Amino acid sequence: MNSSDPTGIPARAMRSPRAHAGLKNLHLLIQLRWIAVIGQIFTIEVAHYALNLTLPTQEMLLVVACLGLFNVVSMLRWRTGRGVRNVELFLALLIDVAVLTVQLYLSGGTSNPFVFLYLLQIAVGAMLLRGGYIWTIVVITAVCFFVLANHHIDLPLAHDLIRGLASPYVLGLLVCFLINAVLIVVFITRIARTLRQRDARLATARQRATEEEHVVRMGLLASGAAHELGTPLSTMAVILGDWKRDPLISKDETLREEIAEMQIQVQRCKTIVSGILMSAGETRGEASTETTVCEFLDSLAAEWSRTRHVTTFVYDNQFGTDSPMVSDATLQQMVFNVLDNARDASGHWVALIAERTESALVITVCDDGPGFAKEILAEFGKPYQSSKGRPGGGLGLYLAMNVARTLGGSVKARNRADSGAVVTITLPLASITLPDSQGENTHAETSKNPTIGEPHAKQ
Repeated sequence: MNSSDPTGIPARAMRSPRAHAGLKNLHLLIQLRWIAVIGQIFTIEVAHYALNLTLPTQEMLLVVACLGLFNVVSMLRWRTGRGVRNVELFLALLIDVAVLTVQLYLSGGTSNPFVFLYLLQIAVGAMLLRGGYIWTIVVITAVCFFVLANHHIDLPLAHDLIRGLASPYVLGLLVCFLINAVLIVVFITRIARTLRQRDARLATARQRATEEEHVVRMGLLASGAAHELGTPLSTMAVILGDWKRDPLISKDETLREEIAEMQIQVQRCKTIVSGILMSAGETRGEASTETTVCEFLDSLAAEWSRTRHVTTFVYDNQFGTDSPMVSDATLQQMVFNVLDNARDASGHWVALIAERTESALVITVCDDGPGFAKEILAEFGKPYQSSKGRPGGGLGLYLAMNVARTLGGSVKARNRADSGAVVTITLPLASITLPDSQGENTHAETSKNPTIGEPHAKQ
């Protein structure tokens, strides 16, 4: 049996908005049909025993049993989680119309007050079906009405409308009206809500496809730029190395420090270029290496604190029991983007906290800056939504969210109670770790210490 979402829809149907909506509509038909089964049994029993009407009870109950059996088959079909097409809903409604027609044939035809239940079938079909299917239902019910007017088993029920509610026929009309009214309000409202949810899911899917296409275009541009930057960066690295060895420059301590800082920044640029090319599948001889989650986080924090200037950088690794993984430049760059945004917001204090839940790695980045504006939080993760006021702003968080989403994770943001912002990256362990064939290793306790020190803090 497939697992279900909180609304009862099998998990397999969550792959497609149309499949999700189709299965919910089929489920509503199943519920409506169970109500019809119970209602028909109750009506037959009341008419036979309370009103003493002569009815072919056995035949009518046999029809109800067939309807119940068909509903059981429909439930099994629903539990498969496969998408439901319009033609399936159309055929299911035809079965309902056929059962109603047979029951009316056995109980007076058009003289039966419940003949107006055809209107309920038309209303449900109008909400569920599209195009010619709707008018086909209308034509079929009209033909059934015409046939029942001429061919039916007589029902010994007088149309004594003058008696008002004392007339069984008028009571039947009242019950039929209430059934139609209640079921239309309840089920048509639910069907309409399902259709609105489907439209919302389709809109979200279209927006995600547009965003992914945008990411692909940016990736192509970044890959081309990385190719162009490779040569000048290598040339600059060679020139800086020659300058550092020059006797005149080596005597000047200030120049030596500046050249050393320039070499660090050039190496950082080369690392970024290599990461871009690795993400595009065009490595520069820097293959991914097998490591562990804690080692990856430690090296990531050390690299970021070494290449960025921030007054206080707090690194707190609470991951606990270590797990093997393959380091990925894209994953590292994603965290770097979030850290860079925190540093831009506040150059005084930035914190990186890594934690482990039952099934995910949770990376939290905090700063003590002004926090996110309300409009930025409302549009968080969308491209070019930034308060920095410069071209291309907002792409870092946008790319980070897309990387996390590709891995099945998420990126969420909120403001701290006092000041600053918090960005939380959640990544499923199943997407980033490898099977540990040698058992689980416990990370050193020193990596859990949030005290400012190497590499946990930089002042």
